[in-house]
Amino acid sequence: MAKLTKNQKEARAKIEKDKLYSVDEASALVKEITNTKFDASIDLAVRLGVDPRKANQMVRGVVTLPHGTGKDVKVLALVTPDKEAEATEAGADYVGLDEYLTKIKAGWTDVDVIITMPSVMGKLGPLGRVLGPRGLMPNPKTGTVTMDVAKAVTEVKAGKIDFKVDKTGIVHTAIGKASFSADKIAGNCKELLDTLNKLKPTASKGVYIKSIFMSSTMSPSVQLDPKTV
Repeated sequence: MAKLTKNQKEARAKIEKDKLYSVDEASALVKEITNTKFDASIDLAVRLGVDPRKANQMVRGVVTLPHGTGKDVKVLALVTPDKEAEATEAGADYVGLDEYLTKIKAGWTDVDVIITMPSVMGKLGPLGRVLGPRGLMPNPKTGTVTMDVAKAVTEVKAGKIDFKVDKTGIVHTAIGKASFSADKIAGNCKELLDTLNKLKPTASKGVYIKSIFMSSTMSPSVQLDPKTV
Protein backbone atom coordinates (compact mmCIF):
# COMPACT_ATOMS: atom_id res chain seq x y z
CA MET A 1 0.00 0.00 0.00
CA ALA A 2 1.38 3.42 -0.98
CA LYS A 3 2.37 5.73 1.83
CA LEU A 4 0.36 8.89 2.35
CA THR A 5 2.10 12.17 1.65
CA LYS A 6 2.30 14.91 4.25
CA ASN A 7 -0.48 16.86 2.52
CA GLN A 8 -2.68 13.76 2.33
CA LYS A 9 -2.22 13.08 6.03
CA GLU A 10 -3.06 16.69 6.89
CA ALA A 11 -6.16 16.58 4.69
CA ARG A 12 -7.45 13.37 6.26
CA ALA A 13 -6.82 14.77 9.75
CA LYS A 14 -9.20 17.65 9.04
CA ILE A 15 -12.11 15.30 8.30
CA GLU A 16 -13.94 14.22 11.44
CA LYS A 17 -14.49 10.48 11.50
CA ASP A 18 -18.12 9.39 11.22
CA LYS A 19 -19.35 12.99 10.89
CA LEU A 20 -21.95 13.78 8.25
CA TYR A 21 -21.45 17.30 6.94
CA SER A 22 -23.95 19.83 5.62
CA VAL A 23 -23.55 21.04 2.04
CA ASP A 24 -22.04 24.33 3.19
CA GLU A 25 -19.62 22.63 5.60
CA ALA A 26 -18.51 20.07 3.02
CA SER A 27 -17.98 22.70 0.34
CA ALA A 28 -15.71 24.74 2.59
CA LEU A 29 -13.83 21.68 3.85
CA VAL A 30 -13.16 20.14 0.42
CA LYS A 31 -11.84 23.48 -0.78
CA GLU A 32 -9.61 23.69 2.30
CA ILE A 33 -8.10 20.20 1.92
CA THR A 34 -7.36 20.56 -1.80
CA ASN A 35 -3.68 21.27 -2.34
CA THR A 36 -3.12 20.50 -6.02
CA LYS A 37 -0.99 22.76 -8.21
CA PHE A 38 -3.71 22.69 -10.86
CA ASP A 39 -7.33 23.82 -10.57
CA ALA A 40 -8.87 20.58 -9.33
CA SER A 41 -12.38 19.52 -10.22
CA ILE A 42 -14.97 19.29 -7.44
CA ASP A 43 -16.95 16.06 -7.79
CA LEU A 44 -20.14 14.77 -6.26
CA ALA A 45 -21.10 11.09 -5.97
CA VAL A 46 -24.69 10.37 -4.97
CA ARG A 47 -25.85 6.81 -4.28
CA LEU A 48 -29.55 6.40 -5.05
CA GLY A 49 -32.00 3.81 -3.84
CA VAL A 50 -32.95 2.72 -7.35
CA ASP A 51 -32.42 -0.32 -9.56
CA PRO A 52 -30.99 1.08 -12.83
CA ARG A 53 -31.66 -2.25 -14.56
CA LYS A 54 -35.37 -1.42 -14.47
CA ALA A 55 -36.53 1.18 -17.01
CA ASN A 56 -39.00 2.72 -14.54
CA GLN A 57 -36.19 3.41 -12.06
CA MET A 58 -33.68 4.98 -14.42
CA VAL A 59 -32.63 8.45 -13.27
CA ARG A 60 -31.34 10.76 -15.97
CA GLY A 61 -31.61 14.49 -16.39
CA VAL A 62 -30.02 17.86 -17.00
CA VAL A 63 -29.21 20.72 -14.68
CA THR A 64 -27.87 24.21 -15.24
CA LEU A 65 -25.35 24.90 -12.49
CA PRO A 66 -25.90 28.50 -11.30
CA HIS A 67 -22.16 29.18 -11.16
CA GLY A 68 -21.12 27.16 -14.19
CA THR A 69 -18.70 24.24 -14.28
CA GLY A 70 -15.49 26.24 -14.44
CA LYS A 71 -14.62 24.32 -17.57
CA ASP A 72 -14.32 25.71 -21.08
CA VAL A 73 -16.79 23.37 -22.77
CA LYS A 74 -16.06 22.68 -26.43
CA VAL A 75 -19.31 22.54 -28.39
CA LEU A 76 -19.82 21.10 -31.87
CA ALA A 77 -23.02 22.19 -33.62
CA LEU A 78 -23.99 19.79 -36.39
CA VAL A 79 -26.51 21.89 -38.25
CA THR A 80 -27.79 22.71 -41.71
CA PRO A 81 -26.43 25.87 -43.44
CA ASP A 82 -29.43 27.99 -42.40
CA LYS A 83 -28.59 27.41 -38.71
CA GLU A 84 -24.81 27.93 -38.91
CA ALA A 85 -24.81 31.67 -38.18
CA GLU A 86 -27.15 31.15 -35.21
CA ALA A 87 -24.88 28.48 -33.71
CA THR A 88 -21.73 30.54 -34.28
CA GLU A 89 -23.19 33.65 -32.66
CA ALA A 90 -24.27 31.59 -29.64
CA GLY A 91 -20.65 30.53 -29.09
CA ALA A 92 -20.30 27.07 -30.64
CA ASP A 93 -16.63 26.18 -31.15
CA TYR A 94 -17.22 24.11 -34.27
CA VAL A 95 -20.10 24.57 -36.71
CA GLY A 96 -20.92 22.57 -39.80
CA LEU A 97 -22.25 19.22 -40.90
CA ASP A 98 -20.85 16.87 -43.54
CA GLU A 99 -17.20 17.79 -43.01
CA TYR A 100 -17.50 17.08 -39.27
CA LEU A 101 -19.44 13.85 -39.83
CA THR A 102 -16.51 12.70 -41.98
CA LYS A 103 -14.01 13.69 -39.27
CA ILE A 104 -16.00 11.85 -36.58
CA LYS A 105 -16.21 8.76 -38.78
CA ALA A 106 -12.40 8.88 -38.95
CA GLY A 107 -12.20 8.98 -35.14
CA TRP A 108 -12.18 12.70 -34.28
CA THR A 109 -14.01 13.42 -31.02
CA ASP A 110 -12.19 16.45 -29.60
CA VAL A 111 -15.36 18.04 -28.20
CA ASP A 112 -17.32 17.89 -24.95
CA VAL A 113 -20.88 18.28 -26.26
CA ILE A 114 -22.54 17.82 -29.64
CA ILE A 115 -25.72 19.74 -30.41
CA THR A 116 -27.79 19.00 -33.48
CA MET A 117 -31.23 19.21 -35.09
CA PRO A 118 -33.92 16.51 -35.41
CA SER A 119 -33.48 16.42 -39.19
CA VAL A 120 -29.77 15.62 -38.82
CA MET A 121 -30.11 12.72 -36.35
CA GLY A 122 -30.51 10.22 -39.18
CA LYS A 123 -26.97 10.99 -40.33
CA LEU A 124 -25.62 10.52 -36.80
CA GLY A 125 -27.08 7.04 -36.36
CA PRO A 126 -24.19 5.23 -38.12
CA LEU A 127 -21.72 7.05 -35.85
CA GLY A 128 -23.21 5.62 -32.67
CA ARG A 129 -20.26 3.29 -32.13
CA VAL A 130 -17.91 6.27 -32.04
CA LEU A 131 -20.07 8.75 -30.13
CA GLY A 132 -21.98 6.43 -27.78
CA PRO A 133 -19.08 5.12 -25.65
CA ARG A 134 -17.79 8.69 -25.25
CA GLY A 135 -21.16 10.04 -24.12
CA LEU A 136 -21.33 12.38 -27.08
CA MET A 137 -24.45 11.13 -28.86
CA PRO A 138 -27.04 13.96 -28.89
CA ASN A 139 -30.31 13.16 -27.14
CA PRO A 140 -33.64 15.05 -27.11
CA LYS A 141 -33.98 14.27 -23.37
CA THR A 142 -30.83 16.27 -22.60
CA GLY A 143 -31.76 19.14 -24.90
CA THR A 144 -28.97 18.47 -27.39
CA VAL A 145 -31.37 17.62 -30.24
CA THR A 146 -33.40 20.76 -30.85
CA MET A 147 -34.46 23.36 -33.38
CA ASP A 148 -33.47 26.11 -30.92
CA VAL A 149 -29.76 25.60 -31.49
CA ALA A 150 -28.72 28.99 -30.11
CA LYS A 151 -30.45 28.37 -26.77
CA ALA A 152 -28.91 24.91 -26.45
CA VAL A 153 -25.39 26.20 -27.14
CA THR A 154 -25.81 29.12 -24.73
CA GLU A 155 -27.05 26.84 -21.92
CA VAL A 156 -24.21 24.36 -22.33
CA LYS A 157 -21.65 27.15 -22.32
CA ALA A 158 -23.27 28.62 -19.20
CA GLY A 159 -22.99 25.41 -17.17
CA LYS A 160 -25.72 23.02 -18.28
CA ILE A 161 -24.72 19.40 -17.71
CA ASP A 162 -26.46 16.08 -18.12
CA PHE A 163 -26.15 13.18 -15.70
CA LYS A 164 -27.21 9.59 -15.54
CA VAL A 165 -27.25 6.98 -12.80
CA ASP A 166 -24.71 4.23 -13.50
CA LYS A 167 -25.27 0.50 -13.21
CA THR A 168 -24.31 0.56 -9.51
CA GLY A 169 -26.95 3.19 -8.69
CA ILE A 170 -24.56 6.14 -8.40
CA VAL A 171 -24.75 9.55 -10.06
CA HIS A 172 -21.22 10.94 -10.38
CA THR A 173 -20.56 14.38 -11.84
CA ALA A 174 -18.35 17.45 -11.53
CA ILE A 175 -19.98 20.50 -9.96
CA GLY A 176 -17.21 23.08 -10.22
CA LYS A 177 -13.56 23.84 -9.58
CA ALA A 178 -11.44 24.22 -6.45
CA SER A 179 -10.86 27.87 -7.42
CA PHE A 180 -14.58 28.53 -6.84
CA SER A 181 -15.61 30.10 -3.55
CA ALA A 182 -17.19 27.71 -1.04
CA ASP A 183 -20.53 29.49 -1.60
CA LYS A 184 -20.43 28.80 -5.34
CA ILE A 185 -19.53 25.13 -4.80
CA ALA A 186 -22.41 24.81 -2.32
CA GLY A 187 -24.80 26.57 -4.71
CA ASN A 188 -23.98 24.19 -7.55
CA CYS A 189 -24.22 21.20 -5.21
CA LYS A 190 -27.65 22.21 -3.93
CA GLU A 191 -28.94 22.76 -7.47
CA LEU A 192 -27.89 19.26 -8.52
CA LEU A 193 -29.34 17.63 -5.41
CA ASP A 194 -32.63 19.53 -5.81
CA THR A 195 -32.85 18.30 -9.39
CA LEU A 196 -32.16 14.70 -8.33
CA ASN A 197 -34.91 14.92 -5.71
CA LYS A 198 -37.40 16.09 -8.35
CA LEU A 199 -36.46 13.15 -10.57
CA LYS A 200 -37.23 10.47 -7.98
CA PRO A 201 -38.98 7.60 -9.82
CA THR A 202 -42.39 6.67 -8.47
CA ALA A 203 -41.26 3.03 -8.59
CA SER A 204 -38.40 3.76 -6.16
CA LYS A 205 -39.28 2.57 -2.66
CA GLY A 206 -37.56 3.26 0.64
CA VAL A 207 -34.67 5.70 1.04
CA TYR A 208 -34.01 7.52 -2.24
CA ILE A 209 -30.76 9.39 -1.54
CA LYS A 210 -28.67 6.90 0.41
CA SER A 211 -25.34 8.67 0.59
CA ILE A 212 -23.52 11.71 -0.79
CA PHE A 213 -19.77 12.20 -1.05
CA MET A 214 -17.93 15.32 -2.19
CA SER A 215 -14.27 15.39 -3.15
CA SER A 216 -11.81 17.15 -5.38
CA THR A 217 -9.60 15.46 -7.97
CA MET A 218 -6.97 14.29 -5.47
CA SER A 219 -8.54 14.92 -2.07
CA PRO A 220 -10.15 12.48 0.38
CA SER A 221 -13.94 12.46 0.17
CA VAL A 222 -16.25 14.17 2.63
CA GLN A 223 -19.58 12.55 3.42
CA LEU A 224 -22.67 14.75 3.44
CA ASP A 225 -25.77 14.23 5.53
CA PRO A 226 -28.57 13.21 3.10
CA LYS A 227 -31.14 14.49 5.59
CA THR A 228 -29.94 18.06 5.09
CA VAL A 229 -30.98 17.96 1.43
